[in-house]
Amino acid sequence: QRVVLMDPREDPDETVRANRSREKTFVFDMVFDHRATQEEIYVSTTKSLIEGVISGYNATIFAYGPTGAGKTYTMLGTDCEPGICIRTLDDLFKALEATAEEMDYRVSMSYLEIYNEVIRDLLNPSSGFLDLREDPRGKLQIAGITEVSTTNAQEIMQLLMKGNKQRTQEPTAANKTSSRSHAVLQVTVTQKSRRKGTGEEVRIGKLFMVDLAGSERAAQTQNCSKRMKERAHINRSLLALANCINALSEKRGSRAQFVNFRDSKLTRLLKDSLGGNSRTVMIAHISPASTSFEESRMTLIYAYRAKNIKTQV
Repeated sequence: QRVVLMDPREDPDETVRANRSREKTFVFDMVFDHRATQEEIYVSTTKSLIEGVISGYNATIFAYGPTGAGKTYTMLGTDCEPGICIRTLDDLFKALEATAEEMDYRVSMSYLEIYNEVIRDLLNPSSGFLDLREDPRGKLQIAGITEVSTTNAQEIMQLLMKGNKQRTQEPTAANKTSSRSHAVLQVTVTQKSRRKGTGEEVRIGKLFMVDLAGSERAAQTQNCSKRMKERAHINRSLLALANCINALSEKRGSRAQFVNFRDSKLTRLLKDSLGGNSRTVMIAHISPASTSFEESRMTLIYAYRAKNIKTQV
């Protein structure tokens, strides 16, 4: 459960800085090394959330970290090694089928990206930029988003692969196919009892799977004008997410901390899934390369903070 980060520039014989070592130790719920398989990561991080989604809780899974550390691989994977999205949906459909005699269920999903603070539908990119609106009951809706209803994980895999090809990717010095946007897969499970006389109880559980854009510093990607603007937007939304995480994890005295979800489209969209009736998992990715020391340090601090969120149901 421990990660020890060593500073690559430290010289063991240097006596002046001996007491100022930048070696840091972080403790997490689970730590995986390079030998971990997709199955292991899925079972340890996400499998337990499925039961909650069926019971009407929300769940969110984040993949966070610098460019090239493997976020998209963890979330989507490849045909032979499917990632968390496919495995989760597979198990979700199996669990729903087991309750099919007692419950009527409907599963709908949408796949979108947030790029430069605008929302694009990845399943129908020609629809242009979409608006995030609130309905009279305070629920957030994305006007004009494509919702797909299906109970076949294979079909979803094809849709995700197709959608992922539509994502805004640009080559940077850090990664040839760097994702420059946050991709959000939203799955809504609606259940209704088939028994007469139990009242019209409807359970709605939402599952968000978020592949965040890379969190590296500008110097690492050797960004120029357009990339720089993208980077600013990415950092702005990651900072807004960090501010929400900080506010949720810090309860200063008796006064509850104000959580500003409206700072970015990403946090506004995930409002129900960060606080309240929700379970959140953050999978932080770091690179073992010594050149990525600063990125790794910032990523671990960010993820460590997220670990302290306490939500009130």
